[in-house]
Amino acid sequence: MRYYDQIELLKPVRISSSGYRIYGQKEVDRLQQILFYRELGVPLEEIKNILATKDFDRERALENHLSNLLAKRKQLDMLIRNVEKSIKAERGEIVMSDKEKFEGFLKKMVDENEEKYGEEIRAKYGDKSVESSYEKVMNMSKEDYEELEKLTAKLNETLKEACKQGDPSSQLAQKACDLHKKWLGFFWSDYSKEAHKQLAEMYVSDPRFTEYYDKLAVGCAEFLRDALAIYCSK
Repeated sequence: MRYYDQIELLKPVRISSSGYRIYGQKEVDRLQQILFYRELGVPLEEIKNILATKDFDRERALENHLSNLLAKRKQLDMLIRNVEKSIKAERGEIVMSDKEKFEGFLKKMVDENEEKYGEEIRAKYGDKSVESSYEKVMNMSKEDYEELEKLTAKLNETLKEACKQGDPSSQLAQKACDLHKKWLGFFWSDYSKEAHKQLAEMYVSDPRFTEYYDKLAVGCAEFLRDALAIYCSK
């Protein structure tokens, strides 16, 4: 609470003569909102900006919290069921189907992505978009995933060759951008050029993304960003 006061996220009504911070109902309600957002992994600075907006609607915010928490519970319940089945399978009590094993694999992939990039992508795109993307991944069939793997390999190879040429406006570079858009289709429910450009900027600003693309070719992350800027301007 003292830290929230220091960063002007939650100020007390007053401070007593003995140094105690005094909070009223309004402040308690604000604290509830802060804790809800923290539970969803939203950074404090972002929470501060959200609550500072003039059109902040407490009821609507609570409804959004509920929707996001229900989505998280659904994912967690699925993971729990899969782990329980895995334990029984290890004991020889049941035999897990390939479909059940694949669901566990997808859930692990989602959890790892959330751990690595959750804070950044939620700040940029919002909880609703992130949860929608995770749901799309969890609904992938084995055939869908195999198609995604093939597309990823084709995208990386095309991008690598285009980067070697050094011209982000080239036909090959723009083909790589088109493949990248198709690749996003496996994760995004809604596509926009602006969101695509923002993602490309993140590839350069976040060392974890940069490292992935620069393994294909030196400077590949910046090359992809520049190529996508051209692609999205058309």
